[in-house]
Amino acid sequence: MTTSSGSSPTGGAAVASKQSGGSSSGTEVANSQGKTTISDVVVSKIAGLAVREVNGVYRLGGGAARAFGAIRERIPGSGGPNVSQGVSVEVGETQAAVDVDVVVEYGVSITDLAAGIRRNVITSIERMTGLEVVEVNISVDDVHLPTDDAEGEQPSRVA
Repeated sequence: MTTSSGSSPTGGAAVASKQSGGSSSGTEVANSQGKTTISDVVVSKIAGLAVREVNGVYRLGGGAARAFGAIRERIPGSGGPNVSQGVSVEVGETQAAVDVDVVVEYGVSITDLAAGIRRNVITSIERMTGLEVVEVNISVDDVHLPTDDAEGEQPSRVA
């Protein structure tokens, strides 16, 4: 484990990246009163929720991720929707980078939406974890059209 001796928003705490034997890693924040470990999954969920709060975002994830997520949601006991779908994070000792795949609502300014997503993700992650967010990359995979909803609601041919 490596430790940074620099000062951080957590009151002079040292922050370190910790790799365990499993596939999950996290960030460790230590000070004189103890240590706190923040999992990468936590950062990913914070980012996913922050993106969903922005008006104009229809869904998260690329086509395959959305299809798999729709199937997963229908399975009883699956835990419901995956809030980090379409979000990937890279977390270092004191910084984090976020990649987001989104589907936007038709008519929304994509540049304004991207700025809003960046602002909300950076604010949420930095406020909740103390990590510095160095970049938020946004990939717009699709545009949701109002007619897309109408096509899915075909009237039944039988009574």
